[in-house]
Amino acid sequence: MVQHGRAVRGATADGQRRHVLALPFGHGAGRQGCAKGPDALIAAGLCAALDACGGSIETLALPWDQPAHRLAHPNPALKSLALVRAATQAITQRAFEISADSCPVFVGGDHAIAAGTLPAMARRAKALGRPLFVLWLDAHPDFHTLDTTGSGNLHGVPLAYATGQQGFAGYFPALDAPVDPSRLCMLGIRSVDEAESLLLARSAVTVHRMEAIRSGGVDGLIKPFLERVRRANGLLHVSFDADCLDPTLAPAVGTPVQDGLTLVQAELLMDRLGASGLVSSLDLVEFNPDLDEQGRTARLLVDLIARLFAPAGTGFRVEAA
Repeated sequence: MVQHGRAVRGATADGQRRHVLALPFGHGAGRQGCAKGPDALIAAGLCAALDACGGSIETLALPWDQPAHRLAHPNPALKSLALVRAATQAITQRAFEISADSCPVFVGGDHAIAAGTLPAMARRAKALGRPLFVLWLDAHPDFHTLDTTGSGNLHGVPLAYATGQQGFAGYFPALDAPVDPSRLCMLGIRSVDEAESLLLARSAVTVHRMEAIRSGGVDGLIKPFLERVRRANGLLHVSFDADCLDPTLAPAVGTPVQDGLTLVQAELLMDRLGASGLVSSLDLVEFNPDLDEQGRTARLLVDLIARLFAPAGTGFRVEAA
């Protein structure tokens, strides 16, 4: 039996481990509750959804109190800057460590955790001499800098930070290996602020808005990207924000946006990712159990993760540590 916070060990048939790192951090979001996401998803059967994967589960102890020395910044809207910096540092270090011998699944928490997971996986890819590709599944690009965010909620900045945009030096940890924007694909985007649009227009990021999915379908967008990853022998990090889904399907998110991925589109996408065998790490973020109606968002997320990893065809064999 899996207990939250207790390490468990196992292995898949090919020897690859799946390490679930629970990151109960919610200080990047404007609405509290995401910090309870890992517990709720595990209770909803996340470990069973990872039935195909041997590995371990741990909960990372993250800072919950503001550090003694606050970080002053010209943007007065910024919230919990010193706390998010401290969490980013802790997540980056642990995520890099576990990626040495496993395919990590990072369960949040809000999307601010990606400020730690993305640099960690970019550093791992650099150490392996392989390129890192990122698939960003989200209603929002999270491409604000510390200077441009109007809400001050730092779950809106991780991708700008991880790709090395200006304005983070001295506030966030220095990047050992920035994510190359040309290897970043956003899918499901439908809420972009003007400042983010300007930054994205100057970058090489591929942005597929929901209009493109509705007109051309998921397959026509994801297949060329996956082929790029395969040809480059790249690592693929998938960052899955629950608000990429339509809120009629997944209402338990803090920043819902209408007209998101349908159930058919989401299932097809997970099937394609799973069948590719290319996914080397995953974020699952922004699920807020305080907003869940009879647990239906949690069940849907667990089902989608099961589809992603089902092609592995092995069992999540857990033994007491």
